[in-house]
Amino acid sequence: MRKHRKKTHYRKIAVAVGALAIVGVPTAAMACLDPQETGRAHTAATAWQERHPSSSGPEAQPQAEVPVETGPASELPDEVPPAPVEPVTEQPAEQPAGQPAAAPPAAPRPQAPAAEPSAAPPAPQASGAQTDAQAKVLALVNQERAAAGCPAVTVNAELTKAAQDHSADMAAHATMSHTGSDGSDPGQRITRAGYQWQTYGENVAYGYSTPEQVMEGWMNSPGHRRNILDCSYREIGIGLAQPGQYWTQDFGATR
Repeated sequence: MRKHRKKTHYRKIAVAVGALAIVGVPTAAMACLDPQETGRAHTAATAWQERHPSSSGPEAQPQAEVPVETGPASELPDEVPPAPVEPVTEQPAEQPAGQPAAAPPAAPRPQAPAAEPSAAPPAPQASGAQTDAQAKVLALVNQERAAAGCPAVTVNAELTKAAQDHSADMAAHATMSHTGSDGSDPGQRITRAGYQWQTYGENVAYGYSTPEQVMEGWMNSPGHRRNILDCSYREIGIGLAQPGQYWTQDFGATR
């Protein structure tokens, strides 16, 4: 079973509304959109969605009256699919020579055999370094943005950390949500990672085994597509954790 979710938020508005719509079987998605933007709808594609008390989370109750559009929806039971468990940062001198005094030649000494060079340990992967799958998702995102006339997004280390940590958290708890196991919402996680955001959006998904599949699922959902094609975003972080193929996209623009 595969699922995905999406969330968008602006700093001055702490309202989020979630909606669920079937887009295919067995894929699923959740999207949370910015309630301040005119014409933006809170939508979710396929599978299920849990309600959460956090006002910034995907299932929070709206705290201000916000129009919500939903596509044909089919509510599915709140049932976490069986999923196996797992998770995702950063340096020598000279001396003048004097005239050496003549010295008697020294007897030659036997030369010690050269030491075998020891194998260097592999360099640790820097925090925010991308896997091939994450790099492919980035390429597909920018391909879609170019077709829509939007500027390309670039990878941001803080957003990548927030996205990877959330994917790892979802995989560890075998659940898909915009709310972390510690109760955090996307804005809190992004801020905690050090990103000074003006606006942000988040897409999540699970069960898709390739970048092409997860991008197709997101692009077939109006809410997730809207995040991907939001021209106001300038940076992105992409997370992927196993088991269960838990994906996260965190979009943002700084102040």
